[in-house]
Amino acid sequence: MGNHPDSIRLNKAISDSGYCSRRKADVFIEQGRVTLNGSAVSLGDRAMPGDLIHVDGHLITKNTNLVYIALNKPVDITCTTDQRVEGNVVDFIGHKERIFHVGRLDKPSEGLLLMTNDGDIVNKILRAGNKHEKEYIVTTDRPVTDDFIRRMSSGIPIAELETTTKNCHVERLSRFAFKIILIQGLNRQIRRMCEYLEYEVLTLKRIRIMNINLGNLELGTWRDLTPEEVKELQEAVSDSNNNSYAGQTPPQAPELEKRTPLVRAPRNTERPSQDGPRRRRGRNT
Repeated sequence: MGNHPDSIRLNKAISDSGYCSRRKADVFIEQGRVTLNGSAVSLGDRAMPGDLIHVDGHLITKNTNLVYIALNKPVDITCTTDQRVEGNVVDFIGHKERIFHVGRLDKPSEGLLLMTNDGDIVNKILRAGNKHEKEYIVTTDRPVTDDFIRRMSSGIPIAELETTTKNCHVERLSRFAFKIILIQGLNRQIRRMCEYLEYEVLTLKRIRIMNINLGNLELGTWRDLTPEEVKELQEAVSDSNNNSYAGQTPPQAPELEKRTPLVRAPRNTERPSQDGPRRRRGRNT
């Protein structure tokens, strides 16, 4: 069919359905688990409106119920959609829709985690080159000095990843706490940056992703984003480097129903006391 103007890449069609992320769809295609109108497919194949797409025999249909969720993730919850993993975030939320996380928070970290079934917005947010900000509050085992702030903000080499972190905003909040705003999403980035400067991270809490703030959302609970938040989020990524969106208008924000946050059974999140203040902030800074 070539690049017919009405066709879209197969991985995008699967992602748009809310079945999984685009990256995961590529994995399924490579594993031979996807068919198009009953035939085997390859990476890069495209689908037309009305084509029948199956993953593991499951018919993929267009998702008309887009969900956007903000979760205050506790420590010990793992950012994975693999429900064989104990303490996975999907089971923790228990949502009726098939949703997946936007980026990750390490298991020892807590705070704001976005979850959705909108595959397009996931791909756009995850592109580090789009400079989408993420804000964290961090406490350490040593006093935060002027030299520490200067070096953290100026780029830290991470040998394991063979890269140097981009310049970022770092601000001291107290003797043992600082705020950091990143535009990257490197694996264990903040912890590795601190380790390089011989600091140990005691607590790490994400309080903002782009225009979405953690606010006073209680630990272990979640809420739907407001229509205004979704609209702002879509506008913020509308110019992101995502070829599938070239020349298209981002989807309109759905009218999201209000839901009482789901409260799980209390979890033991207490940590041994350390020398210096321990901050658990839910406000914006």
